[in-house]
Amino acid sequence: MRPLHSIAAALALTVAGAAHAAVSAEAAAQLHGSLTPLGAERAGNAAGSIPAWTGGITRAPAGYTPAQHHIDPFAADKPLFTISKGNLDKYKANLSPGQIALFNTYPETFRMPVYPSRRSGSAPQWVYDNTFANATRARLAEGGNGFVDAFGGIPFPLPQNGLEALWNHIARYRGTYVVRRASEATVQRNGDYVLVATQQEALFKYYRQGGDFAGLNNILFYVLSFAKGPARLAGDAALIHETLDQVVEPRQAWGYSAGQRRVRRAPNLAYDTPVASADGLRTVDDSDMFNGAPDRYEWKLLGKRELYIPYDNYRITSPAVSYRALLSANHLNPAYTRYELHRVWVVEGDLKPGARHIYSKRVLFLDEDSWSAAVVDQYDGRGELWRVSMAYLKNFYELPATWSAVDVFHDLRAHRYHVQNLDNEEPQTLDFSQASPADDYFSPSALRRRGTR
Repeated sequence: MRPLHSIAAALALTVAGAAHAAVSAEAAAQLHGSLTPLGAERAGNAAGSIPAWTGGITRAPAGYTPAQHHIDPFAADKPLFTISKGNLDKYKANLSPGQIALFNTYPETFRMPVYPSRRSGSAPQWVYDNTFANATRARLAEGGNGFVDAFGGIPFPLPQNGLEALWNHIARYRGTYVVRRASEATVQRNGDYVLVATQQEALFKYYRQGGDFAGLNNILFYVLSFAKGPARLAGDAALIHETLDQVVEPRQAWGYSAGQRRVRRAPNLAYDTPVASADGLRTVDDSDMFNGAPDRYEWKLLGKRELYIPYDNYRITSPAVSYRALLSANHLNPAYTRYELHRVWVVEGDLKPGARHIYSKRVLFLDEDSWSAAVVDQYDGRGELWRVSMAYLKNFYELPATWSAVDVFHDLRAHRYHVQNLDNEEPQTLDFSQASPADDYFSPSALRRRGTR
């Protein structure tokens, strides 16, 4: 692992009196030089196994239709090699402890096909421009429970501490307004599962063009989710107002029960509250690899590593791959997964003395090209590795933006896992083309009007 002090020295960061300060104009200028517009190292690695970043994917492949399943721009690529339990020692230096644990837990079946590294990460120019502006003005809020004076881009492209890097993940670009139909499933030891289908709509207010930080009113984004199946859940709905500083103003959530035709506030939708649809295999703040208030942990930025992470996973959501073929017992079918060697920021969160959470430690591995958490290792109260989460990233080139094709949450003791965002068998995938609605579209009163069985 590259120590943080060497990276900080290379970035020539200046701190104006406190860790909460923005960086100097001289440091920010590197975003137009040795660093990419989002703050990654533009150069490849010395071994040549990680290429230089040359702009990533800048347009959709010929024949692609928005809101349809993605065409794989790297379909002709072949694996360079496959990591298995048998050759694990050769590759351990580029794996997280959680990934190593998956090989040890499922020695006969878990595999990681490793492909040529494609630095496909990209974003629109306006996101790059906002990120550059954020670099010299954004700062952490009091206590690090939010940030101020950033908008429409990565808030801290030259992070000086763990909290800044974590906020880069939380506030990364994923479009402005998106509609999706997808399913999730908890896969049991024998491979059985039941699909829970939903339609979701999300408005990322932080990325609404023409806005500014003051206009956020402490709201990062809104989410509406409508259950479509199974029949016992159909018609139920949920609404979330995701606040930026959740210590000052906790996340607001409402649920609509189709059976009772009532909207009720949903308290305690935060931290380690178990997620019912995941059969308890993930917590509320596990979603999106990590979300919500960071205040229960002390966050450290440990530096960078070169890690084999899920990347360019277009095949995993192909309509040619059925859920039954993909969702094998214990883990996803390795035949449909793709891993690449990338540089990642390593952020460690240790539970504060006196704070309560089922995880005593969580370690996030953030893709340097997008700030997306690709792998997260979670430890129990005794300090033992317990759960491993992986986001199977790909570039949604219609935006463009790097986001997860599917998220997978492994419980190493239960030998079960949960998968979110399955859309292989849906007629269409994420739709970013619709016009953004007004904020009142995401009001509790609108929730009841739209929640029908």
